[in-house]
Amino acid sequence: MTRFVFITGGVVSSLGKGIAAASLGALLQARGYKVRIRKLDPYLNVDPGTMSPYQHGEVFVTDDGAEADLDLGHYERFTGVHATRGDSFTSGRIYADVIAKERRGDYLGGTVQVIPHITDAIKEAAKADTDGLDFVLVEVGGTVGDIESLPFLEALRQLHNELGPQRSLFMHLTLVPYIPSAGELKTKPTQHSVKELLGLGIQPQILLCRCDRPIPENERRKIALFCNVRPESVIPALDASSIYAVPLQYHAEGLDREVLRHFGLSIYGEPDLSNWQRIVHRLDNPEGEVKIAVVGKYITLLDAYKSLAEALAHGGIQHGVKVKLDWVDSQIFETPNAVERLSGVHGILVPGGFGERGAEGKIEAVRFARERKIPFLGICFGMQMAVIEAARNLVGLDKASSTEFGPSEEPVVGLLTEWLRGNEREKRHAEGDLGGTMRLGAYPAALTEGSLVRQVYGQAQIEERHRHRYEVNIGYRERLEAAGLRFSGLSPDGLLPEIVEYPDHPWFIGVQYHPELKSKPFQPHPLFAGFVGAAVKQARLV
Repeated sequence: MTRFVFITGGVVSSLGKGIAAASLGALLQARGYKVRIRKLDPYLNVDPGTMSPYQHGEVFVTDDGAEADLDLGHYERFTGVHATRGDSFTSGRIYADVIAKERRGDYLGGTVQVIPHITDAIKEAAKADTDGLDFVLVEVGGTVGDIESLPFLEALRQLHNELGPQRSLFMHLTLVPYIPSAGELKTKPTQHSVKELLGLGIQPQILLCRCDRPIPENERRKIALFCNVRPESVIPALDASSIYAVPLQYHAEGLDREVLRHFGLSIYGEPDLSNWQRIVHRLDNPEGEVKIAVVGKYITLLDAYKSLAEALAHGGIQHGVKVKLDWVDSQIFETPNAVERLSGVHGILVPGGFGERGAEGKIEAVRFARERKIPFLGICFGMQMAVIEAARNLVGLDKASSTEFGPSEEPVVGLLTEWLRGNEREKRHAEGDLGGTMRLGAYPAALTEGSLVRQVYGQAQIEERHRHRYEVNIGYRERLEAAGLRFSGLSPDGLLPEIVEYPDHPWFIGVQYHPELKSKPFQPHPLFAGFVGAAVKQARLV
């Protein structure tokens, strides 16, 4: 029997619903249950693929090519369960599907309305492909009271009534702020948030109360009394030393026991949390520190690089060191000698991105890493800049560039117009829609015998997630390899460069895909483990 936990948030956004959902999923897994987590986002974009990173943060990509909310990254990192297209739905996608059915005549001439057509579509999305699962956790984006989220909340209210309390539960994350001038925690925002839910016909059974200090017992009882829940169901959600300590804290406060109690399941025995304890111990007790410079263009909103930061932390866990990130705006390197700012770092990472802004600064960072023999990892756009740097400074093609920046005399990087996905050939053109038209999802790559990347992965073929519209031009391979840049990974048909490296460099790898999307704290991605390991060696040389 599949049970559903609906997770909502109140008072303010950014309280950590995604981490809460991921943590509960990890706790239920540790007790032996099979779990899947889903996200319902209220915005009208069909997906976040065309949204600026400053608007939405990172776009997470699934194996099957869905562009999704960054919370799906938390779900995967905490549970190890690969998300799919069916685990992320926006209002835009729901409405687009319903309108497409109406255009086909599927509703037989009936009037199409929010209730029941939109709410039915939301319920179908929440329940789809749940056979064999013990728990499905459904997070609703936004904050209770937002007009955009009303259809989602109404749909889940209906679904709760259809399933009954033996198969569904509402968990509400709210804020209990501390007011310094009064010297006390205030429960009124939580009371008002729950009242807002009650006005929509929803009674939460568990409250997660975000706060920066312990909640006194009398305040917990007060919240329980006014919000119509058991005192044991008021779970403090305190600030943690890292996000990976949150499952342990929630368990200590009894969250998993309260969920099991609601569903009438056994609460005896303890879950196996040894992996989480080991991870937190390593994070809290590092044996050293390495400094990694991340040379990007969206550094004023670090959520744009959420998976990247976590993957680097995972590499640190692997080697027992703290990874100190130095976030650098690539544009500053477009002035003479500014790149010397990178002196003293133990590794340089140039991440993905779109557009010409900051590109020249990234190229300078690549050159600095190559010439100074500093460990380097280039991801997607970062790999492309590494190839352009080699074409300009090693091959002598001063006009080498990317057609993403406009017409080029030496299009070392160009628009990808067609490629193979399995046995199917996919095609795109420059004037087409932007949304969902990139090379998205998992694709295989063959690794060259004797290459560094083959050594790092320990296997001859890999499969990694892509999200890009431009590719390195294979026609320049011969000249680039003659200059020392090795093409060490290609698509199975040999047409698309996937990985480049310098054999005479201590550790220099550029990849066209996004390895950070598959890294997990208990299973660091090989590239990030290798990169941080090279930075550790570099730190001992400096």
